[in-house]
Amino acid sequence: MNNALRGRTALVTGATAGIGYAIARQLAAAGAAVTVHGRNAERGAKAVQDIENDGGRALFVAADLADVEDVRRLAEEVGDVDILVNNAGVYRFAGTLETTDADFDEQINTNLRAPYLLVQELVPGMLERGDGIVINVTTVAASTPAAEAGIYGAGKAGLELLTKLWADEFGARGVRVNAVAPGPTQTEGTAALGDQLIEGLGRTTALGRTATADEIANVVTFLASPAASYVNGAILAIGGGSLAIRPAA
Repeated sequence: MNNALRGRTALVTGATAGIGYAIARQLAAAGAAVTVHGRNAERGAKAVQDIENDGGRALFVAADLADVEDVRRLAEEVGDVDILVNNAGVYRFAGTLETTDADFDEQINTNLRAPYLLVQELVPGMLERGDGIVINVTTVAASTPAAEAGIYGAGKAGLELLTKLWADEFGARGVRVNAVAPGPTQTEGTAALGDQLIEGLGRTTALGRTATADEIANVVTFLASPAASYVNGAILAIGGGSLAIRPAA
């Protein structure tokens, strides 16, 4: 993918750690100038420094994606982009009866409303140029309900539906829209849930292990590249065969 994205600009939300960080680094390594989004300025500065140390170009913009006006400010500061990666996600694991109003709102607003608003703000510029790419990062839990992850999965399932809608709405005008749905992946965020839990989930996949963040980023970088020029409206599961396994009776 060296120089496959040379001359392109990208915004990656939630890019100061985990999957988003890996995506930002890989897009930059492929030649894109990347805006790294996050909420933590210190982590943002480190992500930018890492990309620049690798010879890439990046800048950091902080924003709270649960806040409508902050999302719009982010879009205004970023300006025109060729590639939008809606990666940021918030999960607050709890059963239906234990989920608070605040946790519900934070997850839906960050995981579903923010991508919608960013598309509203940034895709018009892509349509004017007749060229652009939107990649949404969802989860295999959007297809298969996961215990205590109902609101997280529901928000991401909504994002998958929007992926197909936008692919149809914008595709003929030069903007491709796709999604990747990771399965169990080793990141700082999943490590906080407990290594035994995430490794146990990895063992339930057909490959019998968790993914690395770079394995997810590999697919995102492909979708952003000219090699994926005829891929539109796809939801690519990157779950080690999670969705291929027949549930136990």
